[in-house]
Formats: sequence, structure tokens, C-alpha cells
Amino acid sequence: MKKILVALTVLAAFSSLAQAQETIKVLSTQELANVCKLPASPESRSFCIGFTTSVYETYLATRHPQHAKPFICIKQPAPARDEVIGDFVKFAASNQQAADKPAAGVFLGFLASRFPCAKK
Repeated sequence: MKKILVALTVLAAFSSLAQAQETIKVLSTQELANVCKLPASPESRSFCIGFTTSVYETYLATRHPQHAKPFICIKQPAPARDEVIGDFVKFAASNQQAADKPAAGVFLGFLASRFPCAKK
């Protein structure tokens, strides 16, 4: 019984070590820009719209209005989604230093520069 317990402990230790070394791939800005370029396949278009929309919706859902000033202010009527995505593709092409950075953060930065809030 002791041998089995020791074997299970060693197996668990190596198993957790292997999991700790696993890296999670994060979508880069260049990868997102490539997916979002038009013309796009229906799959690429769906992914692009879903990713960019979810990044913005997460910003809206997680920013507490009393504790964090807004930094993205889209005036209504909002521009067409394809126009904003096209502008992001141009932004990514002209900011090559951000090509390998995580796409979600760069997309938020793009939205902040494209739709800045009025200074009070």
C-alpha cells in the first residue's frame, strides 16, 4: 500500500509539473489583423466580429463607473462595425511594434485612440 501511495504522489508531482510548463497561446495583433482583413471567409469574418465585440463588451462589463474613468466613448449613432474593423486593420499595419503584442490589449488601445472620451 505504501508503494502505491508513493507512486501516486510521484505521478501527481510530475503531472502538476507538466501542467505548469504548458503555455497558453495568446492571439497576437498581427494574427487578428490578418483574420480581419477583407475580403474574408465567413469563418474569419465571424471570428473577427466575435473577438472584437467580446473585447469591447468585456471592457463595458468590467469597468466600474465609480472607480475607473471611461477611456472609450463611442458616440451614437456608432459607426458601422466593418468601418471600425477596417480602421483597426490599418492601425495594426501602421503600428508594427504592436504586431506581437496580445490582440485584446492592442484592440482596446485602438478603440481608446479612435473613440476618446471628452476631457472634463
